[in-house]
Amino acid sequence: MSDSVQTPAPAEPAAAGEATRDIADVPAVEVITTVAVHLMSSAAVNLGLAEGGEDHKDLDEARKLITALAGLVTAGATEIGSYHAGPLRDGLKSLQLAFREASSVPDEPGQGPGEKFTGPVFG
Repeated sequence: MSDSVQTPAPAEPAAAGEATRDIADVPAVEVITTVAVHLMSSAAVNLGLAEGGEDHKDLDEARKLITALAGLVTAGATEIGSYHAGPLRDGLKSLQLAFREASSVPDEPGQGPGEKFTGPVFG
């Protein structure tokens, strides 16, 4: 009896080494900002802010993503400098306000997503 399902070959050790060297060449500020932008984009989609937004709206997921973003931005701000942190903070605040607006029962100030890291967010 022959097995018709083929298992993919493991990655070549040389290819793994190249990937490690490639990621090692990426500055930390770029990695941090890229991750932050991915979190922002995903949160925006889950807030229903993308095209066809209501189909993808999930406030529970948005809350998790915004909280993770707030932790990353708050912790990384001193490491990446105000030039990079400023726009990330602005984007974070916009998402926090959008979350409050999208919620049928808004959180109390200081209790919204990520506000344990950023403090209360007001419009």
